[in-house]
Amino acid sequence: MESDNGAFMEKFTLPPSSSSGDLPLSGLTFAVKDIFDMEGLVTGFGNPDWARTHTKANSTAPAVLALLRAGATCVGKTIMDEMAYSINGENIHYGTPKNPCAADRIPGGSSSGSAVAVGANIVDLSLGTDTGGSVRVPAAFCKIYGIRPSHGVVSVDGVVPMAQSFDTVGWFARDPSILKRVGNVLLPPLDPHLVSPSPVIIAEDCFKLLNIPIDRVKQILVKSVEKIFGGQVLKYMDLGDYVEENVSSLKHFMGQGGDTKEYSIPSLVALSSAMRILQRHEFKINHGKWVSSIKPNLGPGLKERIWEAVFSNDDKIDICHSIKTELRMALTSLLGDAGILAIPTVPGPPPKLQTQPSTLETFRARAFSLLSIAGVSGFCQVSIPLGLYDGLPVSVSLLAKHGSDMFLLNLVETLCETLKEHMLNIDATVNSNL
Repeated sequence: MESDNGAFMEKFTLPPSSSSGDLPLSGLTFAVKDIFDMEGLVTGFGNPDWARTHTKANSTAPAVLALLRAGATCVGKTIMDEMAYSINGENIHYGTPKNPCAADRIPGGSSSGSAVAVGANIVDLSLGTDTGGSVRVPAAFCKIYGIRPSHGVVSVDGVVPMAQSFDTVGWFARDPSILKRVGNVLLPPLDPHLVSPSPVIIAEDCFKLLNIPIDRVKQILVKSVEKIFGGQVLKYMDLGDYVEENVSSLKHFMGQGGDTKEYSIPSLVALSSAMRILQRHEFKINHGKWVSSIKPNLGPGLKERIWEAVFSNDDKIDICHSIKTELRMALTSLLGDAGILAIPTVPGPPPKLQTQPSTLETFRARAFSLLSIAGVSGFCQVSIPLGLYDGLPVSVSLLAKHGSDMFLLNLVETLCETLKEHMLNIDATVNSNL
């Protein structure tokens, strides 16, 4: 397993459904997060007690079948965070997959093994799930591309639910063209009327959440957009102010959970609070009875979050649903049919392995402020690697309105070569100073 960066729960070869060489994913290999059902195998959900108390799956998840029918070969199931309830990627039972960019740093979770398998060049692509950030975070930490599709557009049948209001099936690739090829298999077709983005909104306040030089990260994207689409499409704004003004139900969560000592965006802190409350509520409905009866062995930090969910009350759930509706309407109005929103994927490079949860708290709070934008609105989001800062991976994310997934993937592919020009410059500049 060491040669595979510890990414896999089990390895096997499951050939494509057809031997035809002209299928869209012919010749590509993929791995599957251990949250997807695969016929004849137990879906482990990241925890040995779960695996012990569940039987083999009778059928294979539609998303996995779609890739096999498209010509790809499955080579195994990958390690994940227990019960999909973390964005770190550390698993005390099965081991923590080794981040291929930085061995002393966390790989990000909960789709940690799937991201590492791609980042370490073991497979061409992999399937994960994203509820609170479980594709976007490991994609950012492992310097690869990752997509959280629009909520509800890719089937989650045959996937162990975490929280249905947010659960999505996402995927990883090292190359945006492969990311798009998978999209052509799993997503609805592209709207032919969507050709180029307008506007491209740079969320200035969100970039201030970064713990690395803001302008250096922002300018990579800005220069690439200017070169291809012209500077006239760019627009700059503070997203938090817009959200506060247009999502009235957020007032019930304002002033909760913010650290006045650190820079934060109050409306996005409130948004992430609402997301976590609804997530806990749905997790409790899905798995509370199992957790209470089995009392599974759970890792530190994660154990506390899972039991907090089991004992959570049902206050403000209706308000949380109202916030989801209001945010989607507000962002749809902001972006129109072809608008794009640019934000950092995460607040900075991956933290070190086994960092104390209390030390990570500011990072987590900032991360969820960013992750909750697509999570609560249901919009699609692609995390794009931008290179290295201090030898550690840096990324940015583009979001588009619900249902514009293929438009977004086309845009990412179009920007790729220009972004690479600036990425190489960044890497060269940073590495020369090491």
